[in-house]
Amino acid sequence: MNHSCESSEALRMYQHHVYAVVYSIILLPGLLGNLLALWVFMVYIKETKKAVMFMMNLAVADLLQVLSLPLRIYYYLNNTWPFGHPLCMLCFYLKYVNMYASIYFLVCISMRRCELIMRPLRYNSSRRKGDLLICGVGWLLVCLCCLPFPLLRNPRIPDGVCFSELPMQPVGTSAAWAILIIGELLGFIIPFTLVLACTCLTAGSLRRPTTGAIPDLGEKQRALRMVLSCAVVFLVCFAPYHITMPLDFLAKANALGSCGLRSLILRCHPVTLCLASLNCSLDPLMYYFTTAEFWRRLSKAELPEGVTLSRRLSCITPQDSIDEGPAV
Repeated sequence: MNHSCESSEALRMYQHHVYAVVYSIILLPGLLGNLLALWVFMVYIKETKKAVMFMMNLAVADLLQVLSLPLRIYYYLNNTWPFGHPLCMLCFYLKYVNMYASIYFLVCISMRRCELIMRPLRYNSSRRKGDLLICGVGWLLVCLCCLPFPLLRNPRIPDGVCFSELPMQPVGTSAAWAILIIGELLGFIIPFTLVLACTCLTAGSLRRPTTGAIPDLGEKQRALRMVLSCAVVFLVCFAPYHITMPLDFLAKANALGSCGLRSLILRCHPVTLCLASLNCSLDPLMYYFTTAEFWRRLSKAELPEGVTLSRRLSCITPQDSIDEGPAV
């Protein structure tokens, strides 16, 4: 690969401009939306039981990603990184940890909402405790699976360089394709397939009559809106990124023979990476428009003190608890 195929200064400035503009736009909505979501979920977690633990972890993942944006914005605006190589690699690593944690918890939310519609009697207090284990195992798996992102970057880099300019380690063709295939399967194809399956199953439940302990039609519709929202987030935010990600990997590894194709990929990939970060702002909207309890609390501005909350809960009858439980 000759020198003319390396990233030009014009390409570098284009990438920096795209990242700086988009990250600046999503910073405030993502920060406020996820802080508000965590506040509502923590106050009312005992009042509801449907996938709240997964929503809280999703909000944490989104919030952590948002909190790293100021450093990224500084770098892309000033074209230099004065904070040291270790912090650069940490921010670079956490970007992917938080993104794939978001994917993991979107799948968990979809599966739980589908399960509660298909088999509502199987969920109990022991299953709630199991949600904590699922969340902990999920974070551990995501952290381990995202280690190749920093490990594949060359540690010997010029001072002041970070993120999109981190050079790749030399990787053999077979190893590169193995990493790409495994990453695409575990990071997108399998999760997206599960979300689509949950969407189809939940939509199919609308055709069956509701009897006994089976949730009513309104609850099924709320569940369908939730899993549909998860599917939309996958399509809008994560599908474009996982289409360009293997191509970007090959381009930065100098495995493409065409300089024009390489330049096109390196110009498209920043846009899809920004779309992947957009989920930080979209997820709080999903909570508001698809979660009845979340919507009701915010629309009525009912975030009561602890005493008021206890008084309300003491007035809930067993039948009310059944009706209210699936709201989230």
